[in-house]
Amino acid sequence: MKKSGFINLIPMLFSILFISISFTECKKTENPIKYPKGTFPDTVINIADINSNYDDYNIALYQIGETLPIIFSSNRKSSGGQFDLEQASISYSFDQTTGVFGFGSKMTTDPFLDKLIGKAVTPGNDFGPYRLFSTVDGFEYLLLSSVNAAGNLDLNYLKNTPVSGSNIPDVSGPFPIKLMNTGSDDAYICFNFDQDTAYFSSNKDGNFDIFSLNKPADKDLTSWFNLDYAQPAKTDSINSSYDDKCPFIYKKIMVFTSNRPGGLGGYDLYYSILKDGKWSSPVNMGPRINTSYDEYRPVIGYDPDFTNKYLMFSSNRPGGKGGFDLYFTGVDFPSK
Repeated sequence: MKKSGFINLIPMLFSILFISISFTECKKTENPIKYPKGTFPDTVINIADINSNYDDYNIALYQIGETLPIIFSSNRKSSGGQFDLEQASISYSFDQTTGVFGFGSKMTTDPFLDKLIGKAVTPGNDFGPYRLFSTVDGFEYLLLSSVNAAGNLDLNYLKNTPVSGSNIPDVSGPFPIKLMNTGSDDAYICFNFDQDTAYFSSNKDGNFDIFSLNKPADKDLTSWFNLDYAQPAKTDSINSSYDDKCPFIYKKIMVFTSNRPGGLGGYDLYYSILKDGKWSSPVNMGPRINTSYDEYRPVIGYDPDFTNKYLMFSSNRPGGKGGFDLYFTGVDFPSK
């Protein structure tokens, strides 16, 4: 009878052992991810590994795969004189278990960007680089503004077939954007998300204003740029009687810089939201980003694995390396 009782205990012991093992296995496979998506920090980061003791600004962001190569204007090579284009890259990471954000940057020597920048350099200052891939003609474009022989800024473009592997394509240009250039300063061109409208700055009416031109859907950029001059539309809901320039558009958000009254001093960064086909009244981006010094040329970046967007801009605020420095920070915009 005692032996039979022990045998009856065996199923119970196995049940206890199975429950214990199952509980242990559950603990081992607990999901370590506490932050499914990253968040760009709201602190303003000086991109120290890229910045110099001179003026570094007018950044152009062009995302390819997992890398973030950038082109920007700097007068470092001339020790504070002429502005030319430089290349660099930024990188960031987010630990989903701890929520820690990491940021890095470095100057680069990419062979294609070397070729592109070498073609873009002019005898005068080169500002406001902007890169895009045209969905109409399949070419990559570098747009920028350069000082011409008369001392005014003209808009120019360069073009190339997309980079493929180790192949370095030919680059043609720079060519003037005849459609938009005047005898005044024309600069800081960008396109909306659908690439059917170009926005740029010009002081043809006195102070700098933001203008736009609509592009026919079937017109390739090269043909459109080479049309005779066309009178652009002034973006009245954004412009003031002061200088408004450096527009950049991400979907329905426009960011730009202005020295209008009511800011924190100098040039401040503002944003506007496209609502029912019209840009809303500009909103100052506030003291977290703006200072009593100059904030310039804002650019918005987006990563689907993050809850917010990031903003890159330049500023001559104290605490940098000297002159204008490039900065990075996370940012949120109203959805409506």
